[in-house]
Amino acid sequence: MTVTIKDIARMAGVSHTTVSRALNDSPLIHEETKRKIRAIAERLDYTPNYSAKSLVLSRSYHIGLFFSTLSTGTSSNFFQQTVKGVHGAIHSAYHLIVNAIDDYEGNFSAVTRKTFDGVIVMSQSDRDEAFIRYVHDKGIPLVVLNRNAERLSPVNVLADDRAGVYRIVEHMIRQGHRTIAIIEGKQTFKSSQARKDGYLEALGRYGIAADARYQAVGGYTLEGGYRAMKELLRTSPLPTAVFCSSDEMAVGAMKAIAEHGLTVPGDISVGGFDDDVFSAFLSPALTTVKRPVETISRIGAEKLLRDIERGSPAKETVYVDTELVIRDSVRNL
Repeated sequence: MTVTIKDIARMAGVSHTTVSRALNDSPLIHEETKRKIRAIAERLDYTPNYSAKSLVLSRSYHIGLFFSTLSTGTSSNFFQQTVKGVHGAIHSAYHLIVNAIDDYEGNFSAVTRKTFDGVIVMSQSDRDEAFIRYVHDKGIPLVVLNRNAERLSPVNVLADDRAGVYRIVEHMIRQGHRTIAIIEGKQTFKSSQARKDGYLEALGRYGIAADARYQAVGGYTLEGGYRAMKELLRTSPLPTAVFCSSDEMAVGAMKAIAEHGLTVPGDISVGGFDDDVFSAFLSPALTTVKRPVETISRIGAEKLLRDIERGSPAKETVYVDTELVIRDSVRNL
C-alpha cells in the first residue's frame, strides 16, 4: 500500500501541511520536528507523489538551472560543481532541470510559473540579460549566480573575483615580479572583466604601469591559453610572470612555454584561477585562486527555496570569498 503524507502526519502527531513543509526543508519548521518527520518517512519508505502535490499546491516541483551557454566557455568542472551545489541544496524536494539559455534563441515562452517553481541562472555573460528580465517579469522566483544582476534579480550570489585576482597578482609582485602579463577569459563574460580589473588594480597599487603588449585573450579554453601564450612569447622583454584567468588557460600557457624551450617557474611564473581538480597535480603544481563554485551554487539554491516557501523574495547580494592557493608555479625572483 502506498504511504501518504497523511500517514506520516498521523504517526508524527502533526498536520499534513507540517509534514509537507518539513520534507521540503522549510525554514518555518523546527529542525527537531524535521528530523522526526524524516525518520518516519524513511522508516515507511515514503516516496513523494509529485503529480499529486502539484495539483494540490499548484506547483510543478521543478527547479530550472539555466547556464548562459553550455557549448562555449563552460568547462566540465564548472558545470559539475554548479550542479552539485544546487542539487545538494534541493535534494529530492524538487526535480532539477538543466538548460542552456542560448538554446532558446530568444523564445522563452516555455518558461512559466507552471513549468518552474523557481529559476537559478548561472550567469556567464550579460547576453542572458533578456532571459533574466523575462523570468523577473513573469514573477518566477529567481536567483542569479556568478554576477550581480541586482537591477532585475532580487538575489545574487557570486564570488569576489576581483579581490581574488588582486591577491594572486599581489603575490607575484611580492615575489619580485614587475613584468606581469594577463591572459584574459571570454571577453563577453562579466567574470573576465572582474578578473582583469583585479589584475589592473594590483598593478596600479604597486606603481606598475599596465602595458597592452602583455594583455592577451584566451577565451577560457586550453587552446586559447596556448595561443595567447604563444602571442606573449613574441614580446620583448618577456614577462617574468603570467596570470591566466582560468586554470585551463594556465595549462595551455604552460605547454606553450615548454615548447618555447623555457621552464615554469624557472623562466616564467604562471598563476591561474578556479583551482580545478587537476591544478594540484600539474608539474609544477599551479598557484591559483580557488573560486568556490559549489558553495556559491548551494547558497543560491538555499535562498531560492527560502523565497519559494515564503512567497516573496528577500533582496540581497552575497559575495563569497575566494582563496589564494600558493603552490609551485610562481617563484621568487
